Amino acid sequence: MALLPEADWTRRADLLALVDALDPEGDSARHVGGAVRDTLLGIAVADIDIATKHEPQEVIARLKGAGIRTVPTGLAHGTVTALLDSGNVEITTLRRDVSTDGRHATIAFSTAWEEDAARRDFTINALYADPRTLEVFDWFGGLADLEAHHVRFIGDARQRIREDYLRILRYFRFQARFGSLPADTGAEQAVAELAPGMKGLSRERVAWELVNLLSLPDPAPTVARMADLGVLREVLPEVDAKGIAALSELVAREGRQQVAPDPIRRFAALLPPQPQVASDVASRLRLSTAQRKRLASAAARVDGPEDARALAYRLGREQAIDRLLLAGAPITPLDGWEIPRLPLKGGEIVARGVGKGPEVARILRAVEDRWVAEGFPGEARVHELLDAELDRAG
Repeated sequence: MALLPEADWTRRADLLALVDALDPEGDSARHVGGAVRDTLLGIAVADIDIATKHEPQEVIARLKGAGIRTVPTGLAHGTVTALLDSGNVEITTLRRDVSTDGRHATIAFSTAWEEDAARRDFTINALYADPRTLEVFDWFGGLADLEAHHVRFIGDARQRIREDYLRILRYFRFQARFGSLPADTGAEQAVAELAPGMKGLSRERVAWELVNLLSLPDPAPTVARMADLGVLREVLPEVDAKGIAALSELVAREGRQQVAPDPIRRFAALLPPQPQVASDVASRLRLSTAQRKRLASAAARVDGPEDARALAYRLGREQAIDRLLLAGAPITPLDGWEIPRLPLKGGEIVARGVGKGPEVARILRAVEDRWVAEGFPGEARVHELLDAELDRAG
């Protein structure tokens, strides 16, 4: 019998109280999914999910009776979120699929654990654990696959993908995070064959998967494989062989310069250095305004060297680091350096006899440009630069 190792989250007092309220009889609630998988792998657990035989209204009533607040986050799909001090817990009623269309599923509630497990995507995600005894339940060989670092669809890969085409992107994300080579041949054949079905997916879901894939320590080999199998062109047709190589180089540079992985910077590496293309991709995937600006800024990079501190002053530290790393330049000039403020205001220029208006702004910009070019000298030098500019302006 396999047991889930004890972890900090399995001993949480409020989580155990939730289990007592939800499952006093001992067979109606089990931990499932990522928390079980990641604990078995010995890595940090981010989210806790519980599967239960009780339907949502029963879950709400039982937890209310125990003084535990809930939010009906997805009643149509059987999901209720319990609000605990130590972290929220999603509780979902056992389900079976009635029909699917490649994007959404019509479900019916169930009381059979194996039936619920059978509708999940990969064997390593269909592991359940008793919250009290920590016994692990595995119907599809997930434990063996986890040990072998093997990402495998439950049952027929084509059927699983046709139920939800997003599983193609999930397959590659899990392959990059947990898998090892050689990959599952059947899965690769299925994703290559069915990749065009991703065209009907919501842009937000596609973006979420891509961003999470690019957040992993080294997604470059997986992204290259996605390109080889014709998957990448279905969601990012702008990416070519240069972009794949640029991503690999960027990951190596991040490692050498001890910079944390950043998915938007890596996104920029994949795309051609054309601001309009980057902006169009960001809009299509409905990325945030801040992410769109970063992509466009990174796409405006130049081939030659750029001054690190001047970049940081003009663009901000984050965008400067993007441009430097993408260009293969060191970011060490920014270590411990605080971006300065120009020690000059428009009012001082007016006080020197310049009338209010565009001429003040022009002089201020001219002084600023020389100040940046000289490496941000002190206030005395700024006043010398102002004197020179005023003389030049007559």
